[in-house]
Amino acid sequence: MTTRAIGKIEQSESLRGRIGESLSAAIISGELSPGSLVSVPTLAAQFEVSATPVREAMLDLAQRGFVEPVRNKGFRVTTVSLEELRDIIEVRQLLEAPAMRSLVGELSADDLAFWREQATTIAGHAERGELTSFIESDRNFHLGLIGLHGNSRLVAMVSELRSQTRMVNLAAMRESPELAQSAREHHEMLDLLESGNGAELEELTVRHLSHVVAWWGTPKSSD
Repeated sequence: MTTRAIGKIEQSESLRGRIGESLSAAIISGELSPGSLVSVPTLAAQFEVSATPVREAMLDLAQRGFVEPVRNKGFRVTTVSLEELRDIIEVRQLLEAPAMRSLVGELSADDLAFWREQATTIAGHAERGELTSFIESDRNFHLGLIGLHGNSRLVAMVSELRSQTRMVNLAAMRESPELAQSAREHHEMLDLLESGNGAELEELTVRHLSHVVAWWGTPKSSD
């Protein structure tokens, strides 16, 4: 079992967190699909670290519902149903779309230039089929912009909702027109922010988030 998200991790004081972020990104993107069984020794070998931070990271993910322990085997990636996913996306739309609209007229030319660089980075990851990097850059883009709204609780809520998302069919869409379209929409959002069209920006944000449901697949885990 090998994914692009899982590779050597350099030693640091946040090793446990970095391993958890890599694994959650692989789960969210679908590179680690629902039902996949992973073991701590195997992951530790792939990350080139000891088993302790990997075990700690897996226990953190289990508390958040990403994985569940399997006796004497390791951890199994949990499944989010299509109904649950739709509920998550609906809440995200209700939170994120108005927050994005509130930023109209608030960003300077330098701000817009910075976020356009980030949008270009996202598009590059999509073009090269770098799914984990795409997910992480997309996360930083949206949470960063929402953070400008000034409500830290909102950012925390959206961040946790994003972590509960599963885009299990995204891996099959590497280099697809749909993935490229999603990437382009980041630039379109910035265009609307710059032009001051709040209503269209809110509509685009809702549409942009709906891609997650379109990327949904339905593999089932086996008991």
